Amino acid sequence: MQKLIEQKLMDKISAEQRHKNMAAIHSSNTKPERAVRSALHKIGFRFRKNDARLPGHPDIVLPRYKAVIFVNGCFWHGHVPFAVTKIITGKTKKLQKSAFRQARCTRYKVPKSNVNFWRHKIFRNRERDISQIKKLNADGWRVALVWECSITGRNSKIKIKAISEEISYWLEEDYSNFFIEF
Repeated sequence: MQKLIEQKLMDKISAEQRHKNMAAIHSSNTKPERAVRSALHKIGFRFRKNDARLPGHPDIVLPRYKAVIFVNGCFWHGHVPFAVTKIITGKTKKLQKSAFRQARCTRYKVPKSNVNFWRHKIFRNRERDISQIKKLNADGWRVALVWECSITGRNSKIKIKAISEEISYWLEEDYSNFFIEF
């Protein structure tokens, strides 16, 4: 009963409508994913999509470069800037205070209803992502992680072009970097 009251106070739409909204969200072929694929294709890269033979079914697989790219939604994967980089590599990018304010992700907020469920779910998603990245690295695959917030919003076309150029450099020049986050 308490949970029902809490949900009604916190959520502006009915539980049934919330269920429909959440069920309509797909995990592959998302708009950000299509945008990154399109930009990479325009600059000459050829790839496979969602290869089930690899851990995590990466969104983009570039076998020629032994590299994979995940395009993650900030909400579903609990985006905390550079947290994954720190866990995977043991290092983090050095940011000035003003740059850190800009680096914060505004797209990840824990919902106000059913808070424990969402915290647990997003925590499991993060843990799974990190495990899959480590498995891919152990198998010799280089991994890039593109966050939704880095390619959407104002000037999204410019952001996508810039990210695709950075990915191009990473693929063709930066062989020592086994994990990179955009």
